[in-house]
This record gives sequence, structure tokens and C-alpha cells, in this order.
Amino acid sequence: MKLSSVVVRVGLGAALVMELAACAGRQQVAAESESRPSTSLAAYYPLAVGNRWTYRVNGRADKTVDVEVLKEEDGYFHDNQGGQLSVDGFGIRDRKRYLLRGPLAAGNEWTNVVSVSSTERYRILQSGVPCEAPAGSFAHCVRVEARNRVDATTTLVNALTFAEGVGLVRVEVSAEKSNGERVPQTWLELASYKLQDSGT
Repeated sequence: MKLSSVVVRVGLGAALVMELAACAGRQQVAAESESRPSTSLAAYYPLAVGNRWTYRVNGRADKTVDVEVLKEEDGYFHDNQGGQLSVDGFGIRDRKRYLLRGPLAAGNEWTNVVSVSSTERYRILQSGVPCEAPAGSFAHCVRVEARNRVDATTTLVNALTFAEGVGLVRVEVSAEKSNGERVPQTWLELASYKLQDSGT
């Protein structure tokens, strides 16, 4: 699997809106609800035509990848990088794999068989934790690690961070040797985003 295809397939986002009640008691309930992360998978990768994300590559402001959702077809949202994403009852997926599956709890694991010779193993490392990127600080994020054995001595490790109401905010790709040493390959971090329903 090419590193570039791993990196550009992941990209998109939309906002979560809370309605505050008029009385003090209802305001307290709303505030408590707002402090808890959403259990909706769609909130962590909101999909809508026109949504745009700009990612810095390897921390460089002069090297960016722009991802924009161009159309919805056959239940998938197609972006300008060739990605095709959808949210179903199990999670957020492209045509071959689930990038994020419920329940949104640390330790949740799943496997994607993407070809006869390639199996990816995913695990949620953290859920409901804060995260940061050049685009901002986000209160509720999910960190996922995907592992795919390349050969007898190397495993490709893809760390994905999703922020509630925004989408993918960080991708870190590294090669892990059989002795446990990790060699960074590339990473993306969210620099800015524009979501159709949120005004951000």
C-alpha cells in the first residue's frame, strides 16, 4: 500500500449544534450534556458536499493538501483526492475499510481485510480526550491506530485522530521494525477547515 494513498484517503468534517433551554435547570442539563462527547460516529467525520479541509504535510506551512467533498453518489461522499467515504450503522468507512467503528471506547478493535494479502488491524487508543492542531483545540477527540504488516520485519502504523464536529485532524504514518523501533514516514495536521452547516 502506498503511503500517499493512505494519507489522502482520509480527510472531511461538520458541526454539532446544542440547544440551550430557558430555565436554569435545563441550562445545567444542557451544560452537562455539552461536556460529554457524542456517541454518534457521524459527529467525528461529518460529510457534506462543499466541506473543505486543508492539511499541513510534515508540519510545513508551505506544503499542504486540500480536501474538498465534491459530490455524493451511491451512498458515498467523493472528494477531490479520490477518497470515497460513508457513515453506516457500524462506523465511518471507505470502499475497503472502516476507519472508525463503534463503540467509541478505548480498546475497541476491528479488522479490515483490504486484499488477499493485506489485513489491517485497528484499535481505539483514546476516546473523549482533547487534541490540538494548527486549526485549533478540540475538546472531544478519538485516537485510532491502524497496523498493516508489510513484510517479516516491517509493520506500517497509521495513527488517526478525529475531532467531534470537525473530522480528521491528524494523521501520522510510521514504519515499525520487528525490534519495536518506529521510523516516522509522514504526517498531516489540520491547518484550516470550512464546513457547510457550521460557518467555521
